[in-house]
Amino acid sequence: MVTLSVFFDSPFWVGVLEIQENGELRAVRFVLGSEPTDPELHEFLMRNGVALLERAASAPPVSANTSAPRRPNPKRAAKLASRAVRTMRSTASQEAMRLELESRKREAAADRKERRKADEEHRREVARRKRIERKRDR
Repeated sequence: MVTLSVFFDSPFWVGVLEIQENGELRAVRFVLGSEPTDPELHEFLMRNGVALLERAASAPPVSANTSAPRRPNPKRAAKLASRAVRTMRSTASQEAMRLELESRKREAAADRKERRKADEEHRREVARRKRIERKRDR
């Protein structure tokens, strides 16, 4: 089951795409900026939906507690429904987003380290060439 939630997370509107299957939940968070209208949201999903689904599918899974809760009384059910409309985030999806963010941070750190190493190697090579050229000019 795929669920899309859009909510205001000051100062931006944020979307959370959740994929729940086989008792596991995977989630990805994306920033929308200003409040999207329905046509804008539809256009965004048509343009970026496949990439979001791939990101969510590659996110680390979190076990989803799918146990059926007891049926609350009607007043409490209405209160919980209004609260769910306001937040629209489950703790499992928050955990999945946190894990995905951590994995992206690790990937970015590894990329930065590799780029820094390549840059240092390039500088060494340029300095070596200059040194050789100066020796030849003597």
